[in-house]
Amino acid sequence: MHNHHNGLKTAALFGVLWAVLLGLGAVIGSSMRSTTPIWIMALIGVGTTAYGYWNSDKLALRSMQAYPVTEDQAPQLYQIVRELSARANQPMPRIYVSPTPAPNAFATGRNPQNAAVCCTEGILRLLSVRELRGVLGHELMHVYNRDILTSSVAAAVAGVITSVGQMLLFFGGGDRRNANPLAMMAMALLAPLAAVVIQSAISRTREYDADEDGSALTGDPLALASALRKIHQGVQMVPLPADQKLVNTSHLMIANPFRAGGVTRMFATHPPMQDRITRLELMARGPVS
Repeated sequence: MHNHHNGLKTAALFGVLWAVLLGLGAVIGSSMRSTTPIWIMALIGVGTTAYGYWNSDKLALRSMQAYPVTEDQAPQLYQIVRELSARANQPMPRIYVSPTPAPNAFATGRNPQNAAVCCTEGILRLLSVRELRGVLGHELMHVYNRDILTSSVAAAVAGVITSVGQMLLFFGGGDRRNANPLAMMAMALLAPLAAVVIQSAISRTREYDADEDGSALTGDPLALASALRKIHQGVQMVPLPADQKLVNTSHLMIANPFRAGGVTRMFATHPPMQDRITRLELMARGPVS
């Protein structure tokens, strides 16, 4: 397994959240000539930090409208996840399905004991059992490499930062025609900041490592390579809408869920798909250098 120093990354994410909230309090307090807004924002910081830590999985699952499934409803999923979890000698995560035709999958949660794996209905229709096993091996290694807390908190932090920007816009007057220039500028800066938080916190190497570790777990790197090729093609045909909640969660997914274009470049948290496929094909022949 690989170590990405995720404890430090999570602390840094919370630090960014606190800095933005206290900065907002300072801007409002300066205009009101009062320190009360700073204390209010500090309380919001405490609440959002606790909520983000304990509910990171719920936030991600909710954004994809995912629902839990039983073994009777998804016997194949349970069989694969149970087998791979036992092989890794790790806890079995909860299993969810998202009712979207876009093919994708992700893992979320604060630790292996409180993790969830989610597949879209699109990926379940698209992949063979062998390919699905490769994808689930990848997602389970995100859980067992313990990088999902950072990923999930990144999504929560990005959402809060965007909300803070909207609050500041409202403070400036709400109506764009009459908005305070300072509020408008802050909103313009805070919206892309949500993307920067995700990009800086989530290293692309975590996808390579999950590909490698997941393929070692399944013993079948070519299955994951084939799955990634199908998923990439499927996403281009049926991309997710560029809704902010989905954008904030997109870095959790095994493939960028948006069609190639502006939003893909802005939220480039995934390595090029062809590079990942090539590495997996090389891995099938021998160790990746």
